[in-house]
Amino acid sequence: MSTHPNTSGGFVPLTQHSHHGGAGNGSHGGGAENGAALGGGLSVIERVSRVLSVIRPAVQADGGDIELAEITQDGIVRIRFHGACVGCPSSSATLRLGIERNLREHVPEVRKVEEATR
Repeated sequence: MSTHPNTSGGFVPLTQHSHHGGAGNGSHGGGAENGAALGGGLSVIERVSRVLSVIRPAVQADGGDIELAEITQDGIVRIRFHGACVGCPSSSATLRLGIERNLREHVPEVRKVEEATR
């Protein structure tokens, strides 16, 4: 289960893979600046999951979703897109500018983020 930071700085559960439809607001990428307190002895996968849980609502607002597919030993994170993200021309920008930027900022072990093959 992944988690999402609440306003008091703690973490509350967030479902791992939910697929919400609906009209998008055009805000691809989101940001992990919403208080994701990372580190503190957490594993790389836990820290990556926390960052993704902060980004996920922005992706879901546009009718898509993201899934952590794999983290390789050499720091490559592979993300699988779902819903409206599949085939969306903006998904590569979301991957680079939203997901990769936030993961590299908050999880130094992450070297690169790429889309997982189906």
